[in-house]
Amino acid sequence: MQHSSVVGGSTAKRVIACPGSVALCDKMPPRPSNKYADEGTLLHNVIAEILDKGHTPEHYLGTVYEGQVLTQELIDNKIKPALDALDVIDPDKQMEYAVETRVGFGNFLPNVFGSTDFLGRIGDTAYVLDWKFGDGVAVEVEENPQLMFYAAAAMRTKEVSWVFDGVTSIEMIIVQPPAVKRWTTTPARIALFEQSLALAVRQSQAPDARLNAGDHCRWCAAKPICPQMTGAVDRVLHTKLDALPVEQIGVYLQNADVIEQWITDLRALAFQILEAGKPVPGYKLVAKRATRQWVNEEDAKSALLKDLPESDITETTLISPAKAEKVLKKHGLTLPEGTVVAISSGSTLANEDDPRPALLQIGQQLTAALNKII
Repeated sequence: MQHSSVVGGSTAKRVIACPGSVALCDKMPPRPSNKYADEGTLLHNVIAEILDKGHTPEHYLGTVYEGQVLTQELIDNKIKPALDALDVIDPDKQMEYAVETRVGFGNFLPNVFGSTDFLGRIGDTAYVLDWKFGDGVAVEVEENPQLMFYAAAAMRTKEVSWVFDGVTSIEMIIVQPPAVKRWTTTPARIALFEQSLALAVRQSQAPDARLNAGDHCRWCAAKPICPQMTGAVDRVLHTKLDALPVEQIGVYLQNADVIEQWITDLRALAFQILEAGKPVPGYKLVAKRATRQWVNEEDAKSALLKDLPESDITETTLISPAKAEKVLKKHGLTLPEGTVVAISSGSTLANEDDPRPALLQIGQQLTAALNKII
């Protein structure tokens, strides 16, 4: 799928917040794909085919994209829940829709375009839906720049402008199985978003376009060369942590995730350069630690059984509750009551916005209480 080199749906948030990132990203080599991205593309392709041609999901079982295979597990855990969500959104099958449509801003913003997963309309309401098949990061729908980008671009795209003509409301939907998140907005809000986008795109063409670090940096390809990021890292390296006041620690923690991702992206860039046969001073590629494997498992088993009983060379363990739940689900069953308990593996640091309750440090609180008594 071709992507805009200026701004697309997935990069709209970053470009609006940091117009200078456009020029920096242009200097970076193309990022290689990975199995997670390829699996996502496979699932998007299949669900688009299902909606376009009306086949059942099982019709596409075994479909391959860049080495990723559509398995029954992917159908059960991703494709079917996504289609079920669409049935909830449009239970009476009234919606007219278009799938996998390239949308752009034409002469208003040249070379700015993207590809929508699903656009639909029922009465005076337009629908902009995006499938999110990744499990790692939960995507929020309210004021989502990617969906607003798609709506604004689609309004200016002749082939799908009918979705928005005369509508009074626009419903944005993120389907990230099993979650379905919905937010209703108006054409007026999309018009305001378009103004912000246009301003950022025009600012991005200036040689001194503004750079700004924030949570939008997470997926930015230019982090390894960004002055905002390298400056933040330099400051951290020269900071004595044990001398920091508690208030400043909280401020630094807000940037920790971004800096950690900067380090990850820097290593990935160095690996990519070395893999292409170019030098990175002070570094080289080496083989990972070798692990021994059976040349042929059946032959090895036969050879071992000559000297050892089978019980000594084979292992059997009960599958995990998560795997058992998947197997039971196929038979319309649930986990037996009282057989599972959720035990935390420990504590972890989280932002105050995290919905999980704070842990009670009972030991420290008891000690403090006893000290007051003594």
